[in-house]
Amino acid sequence: MKLTPETLEACYRQGAFPMADGFGNVGFYRSDPRAVLELDRLHVSRSLGRVLRKGVYEVRVDEDFEAVIRGCADRPETWINEEIIEAFVEFHREGKAHSVEAYKDDELAGGLYGVTLGAAFMGESMFSRRRDASKVCLVHLVERLKERGYVLLDCQIQNDHLARMGAVEIPEYEYLRRLDEALQMQRTFV
Repeated sequence: MKLTPETLEACYRQGAFPMADGFGNVGFYRSDPRAVLELDRLHVSRSLGRVLRKGVYEVRVDEDFEAVIRGCADRPETWINEEIIEAFVEFHREGKAHSVEAYKDDELAGGLYGVTLGAAFMGESMFSRRRDASKVCLVHLVERLKERGYVLLDCQIQNDHLARMGAVEIPEYEYLRRLDEALQMQRTFV
């Protein structure tokens, strides 16, 4: 079955997310516990605060979505294959997938992308080519979500980087309850 924006949306609405295995097969997964970043609990280190205050990076939204997803896929081991890239680029064209990008000297230094449905943002992946670029994007994402009344920032699977930024794990049943509530709300990302 070909991965389509309709399939992506149906799976996200049920709490699942896509990943390709080492053979190029795409499957949908859920995690229990689920990592979320409470919008009022983002942790910004002193050094990251200095980077933000100095304006080291210019942050843009949806400037080059495809470059961001390809940047996220550009690593030795990845769950993002060409089928996922194509489906997400189309999902972006439909206004349901977005990127936050950091530029230095007009070159893409890092970014993140994810899916917006209702008042939920499901973060998919992030990458950096320069120090702190993806962290700057995450801070800007959180600020944007707060300004627009979003209630859920899904990080899917916890890792050390997300934990340092303030992500916590919650039981899947709690995530699904919060997702259902968020899907009942209407918000705009751009």
